[in-house]
Amino acid sequence: MQLVSDQILNAQKGSSWIRRMFEAGIEMKKQFGAENVYDFSLGSPDLNPPATVIDTLRGLADQVDVPAGLGYMPNAGYPAAREALAKWTEAEQGAPMTASNIIITVGAAGGLNCIFRAILMPGEEVICPSPYFVEYGSYVGNYGGVLKPVKSAPGTFKLNIEGIAEAINEKTRALLINSPNNPAGVVYTADEIDALAAILRKASQKYGRPILLIADEPYRFLAYDGCSVPSVLPRYEYSVVCSSFSKNLGLAGERIGYIAVNPAMGTEDAAQLVSGLILTNRILGYVNSPCIGQKLIIGGLADIQLALKLQSDQLAIYAERRRIMADILTEAGIEFQMPAGTFYFFPKAPHGMDDVTFVQKLADERVLAVPGSGFGYAGYFRIAICVDKAVIERSRASFIAAAKKV
Repeated sequence: MQLVSDQILNAQKGSSWIRRMFEAGIEMKKQFGAENVYDFSLGSPDLNPPATVIDTLRGLADQVDVPAGLGYMPNAGYPAAREALAKWTEAEQGAPMTASNIIITVGAAGGLNCIFRAILMPGEEVICPSPYFVEYGSYVGNYGGVLKPVKSAPGTFKLNIEGIAEAINEKTRALLINSPNNPAGVVYTADEIDALAAILRKASQKYGRPILLIADEPYRFLAYDGCSVPSVLPRYEYSVVCSSFSKNLGLAGERIGYIAVNPAMGTEDAAQLVSGLILTNRILGYVNSPCIGQKLIIGGLADIQLALKLQSDQLAIYAERRRIMADILTEAGIEFQMPAGTFYFFPKAPHGMDDVTFVQKLADERVLAVPGSGFGYAGYFRIAICVDKAVIERSRASFIAAAKKV
């Protein structure tokens, strides 16, 4: 007897490899010992929250020991948290932002769902480059929408600008980009963003309504070798930034995300969209993002320059891990593009091998990775380097052994 919808069954198939690797990792660690299993399957940040966040947490007891100290807040979030996020977004993005254009959400995933619930009618489409985060299709499909992937260039993963332009039609409601990209690690350039903006302006005029550019940016702080992540806000007026503090402040379990609506779209349009997002933030059942997490953000972002420095300190740790993994893949003869951002590699399965088959060969050598098929891009596989560098180094022989089995 089928108790769940076909949509959910299909979504389960799409994310099954991540779940399977997670479960396989548990069993393999029992069998071989945790130190002999090299789990690169999950993008779960392993670094501790910075001292500013921990100090804020220690001081919260006095703040909440008051009537309704842990009670409801406005559906857009605490005013102080929205104000802190507006200052943060303005400093990080280099574009004007006001607290009234910030909505605090249950993680970036909750934020994306709020956006799609607010803007989509059944049958309308959201375009996104592939490879893409595995759950995007479900987020769009939750509200009757259709995700329409456009394959990026093999190897480099540069945007297929022409393909994106051709994919737009009267049903297109938004273009969703993720830069730095999970899983490819590519950072889209200012020229690429400008080209997208020009396409969207032309299409918006043609079809008589704005097409949103949604930038999903939880990895914005992780860009290497001086690479700059261009902000969409000054480049396209009908843009929205969705992000979280899961990675940069080590708060993945606290589920603190936010949406920043571009004030440049005009007071009336911005106010209408913000109002709709505040409503969807409530009616989807999230009600509010966790109050403790919001208070942590207020403290963690009190000194913007210090917060930016702490991100830079984390970047140095991930950069060293990136260097080691690149050296291992090179030694193993596995083709890859050096990721410009994120804590992911997206190498090519050796000698044209099917990505699922090669991931299984890696598992035979106690290395856990995820096939690119799950990200809408077959022939590649994802490695998450959010593990200690000693674990990465110990995996060297296993990668070499797996690559020799092709």
